[in-house]
Amino acid sequence: MTKAVTTMTIFDVDHYSDADRDIIIDSYPAHERDARSKGIPQLGSGRIFPIEEDAIKEPAPILQDIWKRIAGLDFGWDHPTAAVWIAWDVDADVYHLYDCYKLKEATPIIHAAAVKPRGDWIPMAWPHDGHQHDKGSGKALSEQYKAQGIKMLENHATWEQGGNGVEAGIQEMLDLMQTGRLKVAEHLEEWFAEFRLYHRKDGKIVKEYDDLMAATRYALMMKRFAKTKPRPNTMKFTSDWG
Repeated sequence: MTKAVTTMTIFDVDHYSDADRDIIIDSYPAHERDARSKGIPQLGSGRIFPIEEDAIKEPAPILQDIWKRIAGLDFGWDHPTAAVWIAWDVDADVYHLYDCYKLKEATPIIHAAAVKPRGDWIPMAWPHDGHQHDKGSGKALSEQYKAQGIKMLENHATWEQGGNGVEAGIQEMLDLMQTGRLKVAEHLEEWFAEFRLYHRKDGKIVKEYDDLMAATRYALMMKRFAKTKPRPNTMKFTSDWG
């Protein structure tokens, strides 16, 4: 038997006027509006980020050289290795998540080949499991990426005051979303797919399908190490030898 899923939104219902639709949509909790009005899959009461997507979406930003950059990497194999890139507008104190990457069952060489062209000068935050040594090479994961030209930070991701608590990271992300200081480029569908399904069960975070969420958390934890893009050396030297 062939099966198909057809998504119908409230905007496809012809007998509602625009005013009727606005009243119905406004009656839904903010974090449920996309699911109820547009049919976008997401989890309800267990959602970790009860934020309407439109509140954090933005067109792909035009990156400014004065904005500081930081990236975050989550290691994986059976589950994907994932990375995100964030540009921090320090003056406005807004974080623009403008790119992401996600791939499973690939080696550090493959991942590094995809990550490096996005900016080999951008500091990369990484989790504590980057200290684990590969049984084949004997090298720590973080060192393998460093050897491939990725600017791995010296130590794994921690808060400035110490520790690397997940709950603190989630609260930081939620605070930034609620205050309009974390914006995500609207074309990053893989990131939003995780955002919709990131949830708790029985009060505990479900550690599945959360790779880009984790990478985002690591990047924000280490934002104190964000750097501006290096300027090309335009200094000209003259010779006294005519």
